[in-house]
Amino acid sequence: MEIKIRRTNSSDLEWIRNLFINNWGSDFIVSRGKIQRPENLEGVIAEENGENLGLATVNIENNEMELITLDSLKPGRGIGTMLINEVVNMAKEKNVKRLWLITTNDNLNALKFYQKNNFHLVKVYPGAIAESRKIKPQIPEIGEDGIPIRDEIELEILF
Repeated sequence: MEIKIRRTNSSDLEWIRNLFINNWGSDFIVSRGKIQRPENLEGVIAEENGENLGLATVNIENNEMELITLDSLKPGRGIGTMLINEVVNMAKEKNVKRLWLITTNDNLNALKFYQKNNFHLVKVYPGAIAESRKIKPQIPEIGEDGIPIRDEIELEILF
């Protein structure tokens, strides 16, 4: 079977909302203090034989595109890379000047992945997660590899 990437549409909303809840702890994401909900985001889905294998969601504002979420449901198959490539294509189509994202200090796999995919580290926001927890208390205190989740890290690609 071949993995295909397609743009999201309104019929995907329930699946996307459930993915947010299952993978991100609620039906919204907090990024730089702003709440992002699935119904307000554009995105791309990786699918194979009618099964959804991954999702990337984005928000476009002020001639910039923020990557809100990236989820590969079948790790090791290149799904994350396919989704990122399509997000980059979408950014170019929409003539945005910057594609950016936020991850947390504990997410070492994401930091490696994004840098391998042409993103550059541009800012660290020390202690930012404490503010995010005021909006979304479901954010855990301890993350990957037992690392305390404290800081937001911003990465970008400029066009």
